Amino acid sequence: MKDDLTKSDIEKMKAEIEERKVVIRPKLLEDLKEARAQGDLSENFEYYAAKKAKNKNESRIRYLERMIKTANIIDDTRISGEVGINNRVTVEFTEDGTTESYKIVTTVRSNSLEGLISIDSPMGKALLKRKTGDVVTVNVSDDISYDVKIVSIDDEDDADDRIRSF
Repeated sequence: MKDDLTKSDIEKMKAEIEERKVVIRPKLLEDLKEARAQGDLSENFEYYAAKKAKNKNESRIRYLERMIKTANIIDDTRISGEVGINNRVTVEFTEDGTTESYKIVTTVRSNSLEGLISIDSPMGKALLKRKTGDVVTVNVSDDISYDVKIVSIDDEDDADDRIRSF
């Protein structure tokens, strides 16, 4: 399965890979060497912890490299006044008048608990390419839908967004 990623997603992934290879990997190898030098490995918790941390780092590197290799690059060009990738959108739920703010992101960066919703989610699909003031219907399923009004659309720096790990 190919994941939709933007060029900025790819760059973030490459930067994380570089940091893990150049900074984190040598530190973890040093930790492993120190733990191994403590003697009997059969009862050496530090050795097993260091080995686990090293393996976790290597797995993350492989995961990111595989994501980059199989990615479907999508355009993240924003049109002024329209909802696009990396925009923060404030919506008002027409049923009860409450407001929520969401950032529209690619699937691998989505995290609904942090207000990051995927372009493939029902809300993301409904909001994409819409304008402030538009009322859109979010279709959750054949039986469930609700309307939201777009209150505001803001460009937002996405420097802190991290690619999820599984």
